[in-house]
Amino acid sequence: MIQDEVARLAADLGRRLVEAKAVVATAESCTGGLVAAAITSIAGSSEWFDRGFVTYSNEAKMAELGVPPDILDTHGAVSEATARLMAEGALARSAATLTVSITGIAGPGGATPGKPVGMVCLAWSKKGASTTVVTRHFAGDRTQVREASVVAALEGLRSRI
Repeated sequence: MIQDEVARLAADLGRRLVEAKAVVATAESCTGGLVAAAITSIAGSSEWFDRGFVTYSNEAKMAELGVPPDILDTHGAVSEATARLMAEGALARSAATLTVSITGIAGPGGATPGKPVGMVCLAWSKKGASTTVVTRHFAGDRTQVREASVVAALEGLRSRI
């Protein structure tokens, strides 16, 4: 069951963050705060979770995370460029040492040429390291795309501690 996997990943993330004396923050669009919810479902997460930014609209991405309007105009909200700036903006605007961002098309609508339903861009930014960005294509309905995005985000955080 996906909930069990998410809970296991979040608990393991917490253990690793405590050992590393690290703190995480999230910047989420298509997942609407699901990564932050998974993290904060773990008892004691206040020790290693600073905050979650839910920036669903372009206006929120600009206001909360500092994504420039020209990036959104040129590349779109669902792009590696936007994901990178979301993760870096969350790092700059929080007490976190590690961040993850997610922006994508969960469906069922919203697809455009070259950006199908299931396309999700994720980025991880860490103090003192370069930002990593990936584009993934997840199969399934809206719920499945969002759940797969949460798993990918948590796995990526764990691997970057």
